[in-house]
Amino acid sequence: MAKAVFTASESSAYDDRIEQWYHFPKTYLKQVEAALGDMIVYYEPRRTTGPSSATGRSAYFAFARVTGIRADPALDGHFYADVTDYLEFGRPVPFMELGRYYESRLQKPDGSTSKGAFGRSVRIVPEAEFDAIMAAGYAVDRERWEVNEPVAEYADRPIVERVVARPFRDRAFQRQVRNAYDNRCAVTGLRLINGGGRPEVQAAHIRPVEMKGPDTVRNGIALTGTAHWLFDRGLIAFDDDYRLLVSQHGVPDDLDKLILPDKRLMVPANPDWRPHPVYLRWHREHLFKS
Repeated sequence: MAKAVFTASESSAYDDRIEQWYHFPKTYLKQVEAALGDMIVYYEPRRTTGPSSATGRSAYFAFARVTGIRADPALDGHFYADVTDYLEFGRPVPFMELGRYYESRLQKPDGSTSKGAFGRSVRIVPEAEFDAIMAAGYAVDRERWEVNEPVAEYADRPIVERVVARPFRDRAFQRQVRNAYDNRCAVTGLRLINGGGRPEVQAAHIRPVEMKGPDTVRNGIALTGTAHWLFDRGLIAFDDDYRLLVSQHGVPDDLDKLILPDKRLMVPANPDWRPHPVYLRWHREHLFKS
């Protein structure tokens, strides 16, 4: 097994759903096979919409574990790498910080960037460099831990152990979803901060973790406690255009007093963070009491 970097972006021509699978050509099959069973980090390139674009973050932004490889039945010479344990970083990590390249192979002997190495969409990376990327990605999470929080007990474990622990993942997912929605409930529009400066809004999984839902922002919605309760019990749901759907079973008569007037989900400005139709559809089909 070997650690690796997978290059990915939302505008990619490949059939990626990176929290579940990564689509790639046969060119990278040996590298992906080497990473099978091990952890990888995702990297977003600077060019995301064409050879002259410069809208990408040029940063590592998430990690996952490769659990399987299967051939693409519809496209010859292409494959899917199935992944689990996906989680976005607490912050995007630039490929170079303070003059240091996280991947040493990206730097030429003269100190300049190797465009040839960068052109490889799947790159094997040494353990130490992988760990450095992971530590940098979650440095913000460690800084925000408080002594009295349960997750603090994981602070001194190796980074690869911490990121798969459920308390760590719950805390990271909560923070990422809250940040995406600016600490505001997507159903009521309320942004409540308690006396200690903490937001009251909760992070709800659309497809629950216990039903194989991934810890990605686009499988999450920021909701108040009441809206979260209604959503988890299938009493409210949302269509692919984010319109509110209300069950005919057991919904409080005064629900209209809680929801936004247009009865639409308030979504993040960043389209990459908005609820994915796949997860909204799963919730409607498996949990919603229509």
